[in-house]
Amino acid sequence: MTRRRPIRALAAALALGTTLAVATGCSDEGETVSFDTPRSDRPTNQRAVQQHKDTKAKPGTPVPETVLPTGPKAEFTTANTVEDGTKIGVTELRGEKSGFTGKVWVWAPKQYFDPKYADSGFPVLIALPGGLGYPTNYWMGTDLKLQSSIARWSEEGKSLPFIVVMPVLNPNDKAYYDGSDIPGQPRMGTWLTEDVPDFVRANFRTFRSRDGWAFMGSSSGGFVGLKSVLQKPDRFKAVIASGPDLVPDSPLWKGHEKERQANSPERLAKALGTKPDTRANQVYLAFQMGTKETWMAPRLNAFIRTYTKGPVKSRLQIIPNGGHNATSYVRGMDMGSIAWISKHLQAPIPSS
Repeated sequence: MTRRRPIRALAAALALGTTLAVATGCSDEGETVSFDTPRSDRPTNQRAVQQHKDTKAKPGTPVPETVLPTGPKAEFTTANTVEDGTKIGVTELRGEKSGFTGKVWVWAPKQYFDPKYADSGFPVLIALPGGLGYPTNYWMGTDLKLQSSIARWSEEGKSLPFIVVMPVLNPNDKAYYDGSDIPGQPRMGTWLTEDVPDFVRANFRTFRSRDGWAFMGSSSGGFVGLKSVLQKPDRFKAVIASGPDLVPDSPLWKGHEKERQANSPERLAKALGTKPDTRANQVYLAFQMGTKETWMAPRLNAFIRTYTKGPVKSRLQIIPNGGHNATSYVRGMDMGSIAWISKHLQAPIPSS
């Protein structure tokens, strides 16, 4: 596995270079940006019940409870502007639980600012990069067209209008931390699965249940997204894992084999697969792989074949002529992955 690190680092460097070029050309870069919207005066539970009735949901379907921003309010500056005029904001987050401080980029779709959705939460997609993922997250660049694609797909009915959250993946550019709490190291697992979601809840309208929370990631970021959903299925329901690593292989695990195994997607999927196939246990793993990623195919196919059972649901998107890069993976999302996870997540609910 370690021999693949240079491939990911190269892909990240290439993506980062184009991202920085795009960001430099952003005319309002550095200016303050706000994600505040008008809010209803009705209590949250009343709004949720009324919206549930308005959508004519099936009897017995849980009421999707919206959680209004709890604060404290973060200060965002503009990092990029998307084609439709929406902004990608950036701020620095000090994680109260992990103790780690790092940058987080956020984009909210146009629907988030539409008055008819003022009472509704929005689904959250935490997007993780490949490579070192530090000091930036390459998904914040408009060159990869993640945000503009989600905007278009949501208009086409292919995707939910996700809030896209893009934190740094590692605490520095020296090593990979596998998105985990490695003993004696910065607690990146807690940062990504607890501090970052808490930050989103503090600043955006979200859903209380896991039905409104998902990951996506490429390469090393795909590993972290996959592992996080399998490790905390009570908090996250789905992931798009593109060209992912499948084992925790950071050299920092040395001397901590028990903890390393506790962060293994294979062990986590095996354990979850033995649980009852109930709605509360079900997770949706959308894998992606390009036809040029021949070295990945045997192990990824074996993982899917072995661990897709019980509440563990999976789908594999093969990307024609696709390589180990973010551009190919966005194309794969368009081919079916984003629609598949959207079908299993909570959509925002318009007011009547």
